[in-house]
Amino acid sequence: MLTVQIVLFDGFDLLDALAPYEVFCAAAMMSNDALEVKLVTAEGARAVASGTQGLPIEAAGKLDPNRAGIILVPGAAGDVESDGPDSVPAILARTANTELTGMIREALGRKDIIVSTVCGGSLVLAMGGLLEGRRAVTHHLGMDVLGATGALPVKARVVDDGNLVSGGGVTSGLDVALHLVERELGPRIAHAIEELFEYERRGIAWRAQGMVPNSEKTETDKESNFVLSTEAVNPPSAPLQNTFEQTESVFDGDWDVTIATPVGKMDVKLSIATSHGEVHGTATQGDETVKFMSPVIQGNKLTWSQQVTKPMRLNLKFDVTVDGDELHGTAKAGVLPASRVAGKRLKSTFQQ
Repeated sequence: MLTVQIVLFDGFDLLDALAPYEVFCAAAMMSNDALEVKLVTAEGARAVASGTQGLPIEAAGKLDPNRAGIILVPGAAGDVESDGPDSVPAILARTANTELTGMIREALGRKDIIVSTVCGGSLVLAMGGLLEGRRAVTHHLGMDVLGATGALPVKARVVDDGNLVSGGGVTSGLDVALHLVERELGPRIAHAIEELFEYERRGIAWRAQGMVPNSEKTETDKESNFVLSTEAVNPPSAPLQNTFEQTESVFDGDWDVTIATPVGKMDVKLSIATSHGEVHGTATQGDETVKFMSPVIQGNKLTWSQQVTKPMRLNLKFDVTVDGDELHGTAKAGVLPASRVAGKRLKSTFQQ
């Protein structure tokens, strides 16, 4: 018997979870119970408050990451205008920082489990560092964020990347579930569900099969900027060209920096040094040190990209200025609200 575990978390989107639930229940009915569906959480049986006016849904048990079958992770419902604790990014980030991330990591390591996501569910996995180098899709508003985590976004209704199957916006949960039913139980069962629901799947499920279109080859050439593998995170640091021929810059020194994000503060130590117009920098967060990527100085402004791992894994674009021994600016990833950056110089080698 094929087991489908649909994961609920506080703030989940009702349609993301319940549309696939109905499809899988219909599949069970039409296949003489060749499939069973369970609503679960990372913590165990409990009432889970959805993101739609807090409507509670009962989860029957705890997610088993070692049980063969399908695990489906929905997205979140919440405020899409602000960056407060009830915003969709904040809900997704909180979920990524629960036991769920470790459980899904374990499931992805098994050959007999398909991990599936709907809408922002792929961002939950991506923020936990689980989708680096994997093809996936999410709601169109989150595609830039998905790329900033190191995943490889594909603009498709459903993306089938082997043991990872993801869907786009909210209603794509129907398409994801029907695709999985066809894949696991066959097209006759999937077609019968389409007739019962009076709904036909939208779009073609993208797979890494067949001839590669020219447009995709072009996009692949650009993807190296987004893949956050060890090689991508720690490349040979490109020289940062200063607009002035000087051996030092106002940015030189060691900096104690705080990044204030909607889901928590990150403390990062920056070390910046300039020599003959070439500036190099590193950022240390906890016990991890990474080099600046693509740094550029324009006048009194310094920009660069770097990976951060807490409170979520993202590739951030920094834009900062210096006033004496104080540093101010922003850090941004895709369409997420810009985070404030502020710091003080701990040690300086710059001579005014």
